[in-house]
Amino acid sequence: QVQLVESGGGLVQAGGSLRLSCAASGYTFSSYGMGWFRQAPGKEREFVAAISRYGGGTYFADSVKGRFTISRGNAKNTVYLQMNSLRVEDTAIYYCAAHNDRYNDYRRSYEYDYWGQGTQVTVSS
Repeated sequence: QVQLVESGGGLVQAGGSLRLSCAASGYTFSSYGMGWFRQAPGKEREFVAAISRYGGGTYFADSVKGRFTISRGNAKNTVYLQMNSLRVEDTAIYYCAAHNDRYNDYRRSYEYDYWGQGTQVTVSS
Protein backbone atom coordinates (compact mmCIF):
# COMPACT_ATOMS: atom_id res chain seq x y z
CA GLN A 1 0.00 0.00 0.00
CA VAL A 2 1.16 3.48 -0.79
CA GLN A 3 1.84 5.53 2.30
CA LEU A 4 2.98 9.09 2.76
CA VAL A 5 3.46 9.97 6.40
CA GLU A 6 4.13 13.54 7.43
CA SER A 7 5.86 14.47 10.64
CA GLY A 8 7.48 17.46 12.28
CA GLY A 9 4.47 19.66 12.76
CA GLY A 10 3.72 21.39 16.01
CA LEU A 11 3.38 24.70 17.74
CA VAL A 12 5.95 27.39 17.09
CA GLN A 13 6.17 31.10 17.74
CA ALA A 14 6.08 33.57 14.90
CA GLY A 15 9.54 34.02 13.47
CA GLY A 16 10.54 30.50 14.36
CA SER A 17 11.28 27.48 12.22
CA LEU A 18 10.02 23.97 11.68
CA ARG A 19 11.11 21.18 9.40
CA LEU A 20 8.45 18.87 8.08
CA SER A 21 9.27 15.42 6.80
CA CYS A 22 7.28 13.12 4.58
CA ALA A 23 8.28 9.47 4.46
CA ALA A 24 6.99 7.60 1.44
CA SER A 25 6.60 3.90 0.81
CA GLY A 26 4.74 1.52 -1.46
CA TYR A 27 5.73 3.11 -4.74
CA THR A 28 8.84 4.08 -6.64
CA PHE A 29 9.69 7.30 -4.88
CA SER A 30 12.12 8.56 -7.49
CA SER A 31 9.49 8.27 -10.22
CA TYR A 32 7.44 11.09 -8.73
CA GLY A 33 7.91 14.71 -8.06
CA MET A 34 6.80 15.66 -4.58
CA GLY A 35 4.77 18.56 -3.37
CA TRP A 36 3.53 20.19 -0.22
CA PHE A 37 0.08 21.69 0.14
CA ARG A 38 -1.65 23.25 3.11
CA GLN A 39 -5.16 23.93 4.22
CA ALA A 40 -6.14 26.44 6.87
CA PRO A 41 -9.54 26.45 8.58
CA GLY A 42 -12.20 27.84 6.30
CA LYS A 43 -9.86 28.00 3.32
CA GLU A 44 -9.25 25.87 0.28
CA ARG A 45 -6.18 23.72 -0.04
CA GLU A 46 -3.31 25.68 -1.52
CA PHE A 47 -0.01 24.83 -3.11
CA VAL A 48 3.09 25.48 -1.02
CA ALA A 49 6.14 23.95 -2.68
CA ALA A 50 7.24 21.15 -4.96
CA ILE A 51 10.40 19.40 -6.04
CA SER A 52 11.12 17.40 -9.15
CA ARG A 53 11.98 13.71 -9.20
CA TYR A 54 15.71 14.13 -8.72
CA GLY A 55 15.67 17.42 -6.92
CA GLY A 56 16.81 19.53 -9.84
CA GLY A 57 13.79 21.78 -9.86
CA THR A 58 12.01 23.45 -6.97
CA TYR A 59 8.89 25.56 -7.01
CA PHE A 60 7.27 27.74 -4.38
CA ALA A 61 4.09 29.64 -3.83
CA ASP A 62 4.62 33.38 -3.71
CA SER A 63 3.44 33.43 -0.12
CA VAL A 64 6.36 31.29 1.07
CA LYS A 65 9.08 32.15 -1.41
CA GLY A 66 12.28 33.09 0.36
CA ARG A 67 11.13 31.55 3.63
CA PHE A 68 10.56 27.89 2.83
CA THR A 69 12.89 25.35 1.27
CA ILE A 70 11.99 21.97 -0.15
CA SER A 71 14.41 19.10 -0.52
CA ARG A 72 14.36 15.36 -0.96
CA GLY A 73 16.49 12.38 -0.12
CA ASN A 74 15.68 9.66 -2.59
CA ALA A 75 17.76 7.07 -0.77
CA LYS A 76 15.54 7.63 2.25
CA ASN A 77 12.29 8.05 0.29
CA THR A 78 11.72 11.28 2.15
CA VAL A 79 10.84 14.83 1.20
CA TYR A 80 11.37 17.77 3.52
CA LEU A 81 9.93 21.21 3.93
CA GLN A 82 12.10 23.60 5.90
CA MET A 83 9.97 26.48 7.10
CA ASN A 84 11.70 29.60 8.38
CA SER A 85 10.42 32.98 9.49
CA LEU A 86 7.05 31.47 10.20
CA ARG A 87 4.01 33.69 10.33
CA VAL A 88 0.65 33.24 11.97
CA GLU A 89 -0.91 32.94 8.53
CA ASP A 90 1.21 29.85 7.89
CA THR A 91 -0.98 27.99 10.37
CA ALA A 92 -2.56 25.07 8.53
CA ILE A 93 -2.55 21.36 8.07
CA TYR A 94 0.33 20.52 5.75
CA TYR A 95 0.06 17.63 3.32
CA CYS A 96 2.68 16.00 1.18
CA ALA A 97 1.76 14.43 -2.12
CA ALA A 98 3.32 12.50 -5.00
CA HIS A 99 3.14 14.19 -8.38
CA ASN A 100 2.31 12.30 -11.54
CA ASP A 101 5.03 13.59 -13.82
CA ARG A 102 3.02 12.93 -16.93
CA TYR A 103 1.75 16.40 -16.02
CA ASN A 104 3.88 19.47 -15.63
CA ASP A 105 2.27 21.98 -13.28
CA TYR A 106 3.05 21.28 -9.66
CA ARG A 107 0.55 23.89 -8.49
CA ARG A 108 -2.43 21.80 -9.53
CA SER A 109 -3.59 19.40 -6.84
CA TYR A 110 -5.32 17.09 -9.30
CA GLU A 111 -1.96 16.18 -10.81
CA TYR A 112 -0.98 14.34 -7.61
CA ASP A 113 -1.65 10.63 -7.28
CA TYR A 114 -0.95 10.04 -3.60
CA TRP A 115 -1.52 12.10 -0.47
CA GLY A 116 -0.50 11.92 3.14
CA GLN A 117 -2.73 12.41 6.14
CA GLY A 118 -1.32 15.79 7.03
CA THR A 119 0.47 17.32 9.96
CA GLN A 120 -0.69 20.35 11.90
CA VAL A 121 1.46 23.46 11.98
CA THR A 122 0.37 26.18 14.37
CA VAL A 123 2.19 29.48 14.52
CA SER A 124 1.46 31.64 17.52
CA SER A 125 1.93 35.35 17.91
